[in-house]
Amino acid sequence: MMGTKERAFARLVNVSREKLVPADHFYRQVERTLDLSFVRECVQPMYASGGRPSIDPVVFFKLQLVMFFEGIRSERQLIRQAADRLSVRWYLGYDLDEPLPDHSSLSKIRTRYGLDVFRWFFDAIVQQCQQAKLVWGKELYLDSTQVNANADLDSLTPRFAVEAREAIQRHLTALFAQENQGDEEEGGESMDAPMSEGSSNTGTCLQPTSLPVVLSQQEQEELETERSMRHDWIVEEGRQQREIHGLYQRSADFQISTTDPDATPMRLKNGGLHLGYHTHYVVDGGKRRIILEALVTPAEVMDNQPMLDLLWHVRFRWHVRPRQITGDTKYGTIENIKAIEDAGMRAYIPLPDWDQQRPPYFGPSKFTYDAVHDRYVCPNGQLLHLSRMEYKAEKVEYRAEAATCNACPLKAQCTPSNHGRQVHRSFHANYLERVRGYQQTLAYQKALKKRKVWVEPLFAEAKDWHGMRRFRLRRLWRVNCEAQVIAAGHNLQQLLKKRGWGRRPFPTDAICASFGLFWMLCSLTFARKISSFADCLSFFKDEEVRFPLC
Repeated sequence: MMGTKERAFARLVNVSREKLVPADHFYRQVERTLDLSFVRECVQPMYASGGRPSIDPVVFFKLQLVMFFEGIRSERQLIRQAADRLSVRWYLGYDLDEPLPDHSSLSKIRTRYGLDVFRWFFDAIVQQCQQAKLVWGKELYLDSTQVNANADLDSLTPRFAVEAREAIQRHLTALFAQENQGDEEEGGESMDAPMSEGSSNTGTCLQPTSLPVVLSQQEQEELETERSMRHDWIVEEGRQQREIHGLYQRSADFQISTTDPDATPMRLKNGGLHLGYHTHYVVDGGKRRIILEALVTPAEVMDNQPMLDLLWHVRFRWHVRPRQITGDTKYGTIENIKAIEDAGMRAYIPLPDWDQQRPPYFGPSKFTYDAVHDRYVCPNGQLLHLSRMEYKAEKVEYRAEAATCNACPLKAQCTPSNHGRQVHRSFHANYLERVRGYQQTLAYQKALKKRKVWVEPLFAEAKDWHGMRRFRLRRLWRVNCEAQVIAAGHNLQQLLKKRGWGRRPFPTDAICASFGLFWMLCSLTFARKISSFADCLSFFKDEEVRFPLC
């Protein structure tokens, strides 16, 4: 008889929710591996001592991890899927009839925390990976990728119009600041006041500890002056410093997107133009490929600009002593190479081909430098003597005589100028020669091959499985939060693999059965060979009787 299933649900009374989730479920392994109770201590100063209880900060970060593991692109979709998934409810600690947080609360919590809390969350997972011996620290690999922004090119507008509107808004805010301050003094300080957008609110645990060093007033002033002149990419959250561009201007200097003001135009490999960002990774050279630092900058920022800040942060934050730094040609600037070599590390970075910048004329590599007499020799054997020193650019100019160049038969291939060919040499050219010497070694070639399969697959995985092909959030500090969660999720995956997740059990029964079959086949083959050998002996014995040996 055919049976039919009626939709009649009885209320669960004596059924334990713990028994409904399998013991070997993925989220059970995540719960055993990562204890997120440390988050409460970090964000405690951001909440009032009284009032209505908020959403547990641990639940907020668990939802961020669920979004990473499930590849969910929307917080609305995240809450909908978490509501009808028993395993996710168990991981969050919510009962079957308990309502989950609203999706809008996640955005408000993110604004309250700011980027510093997400960085602290990422650093806490890296610290656990380091305690589990997953960080090698002898080799560091750097790379970056282009990520589309959640904005369109049609949203670009003149920057001066937006800046004027913001200036008017600041002026109006300043006019009513005194009145608002008086209201707060009468009614007391409001703990529920919304934070300003993009603000990095930090708790007590995030305050940097000052070194026990007493500096004189003059030394303190020099230190403050040096800090003010230097642009720290990590402290500035990847923002561009536009005041130092001088005469050179990019399109982002006079255009801005009204949808995402921090996104800037970028040229893709296929020739298309989009608004986007650059995501920078510093990856450990160990077999687990732990991401030690992640930073998002506008697309107008060159890959080599935040390189040193990322390296020094990784080196001193995680106390690693790398012996080599590997990157592609984009990182091969003289400033970066000099800083790496001065720090006692090897710069395994390909140098740019400056000959391609002067087609169809001879490039700098066609000229031979004479270190004894401090001069250059051109392809025709003529001399280029020292002309002047450019201290601001940190380079020396060598120039040939104008009459010699004009009479040279190779002038059409050398220079179009009638004042003689000139060649520039950096003050730190010896560092470039040292890197060229590395290029002949086997370690250098292995490092470049390893970089291709070490960092680039991490970007491909993040784009294909975790939604980093296009950021879902807007503004620079928010996309940095998104990138921190993706990098932290990757490191957590490696930590789970270390603890045994995803490892197949040892197939003892199958191996025993295979070994028994192999032993039986060997026995049959050996018995067959023995019987053939016995037949052979009997044959020769008969032949010996028939034809006796002399």
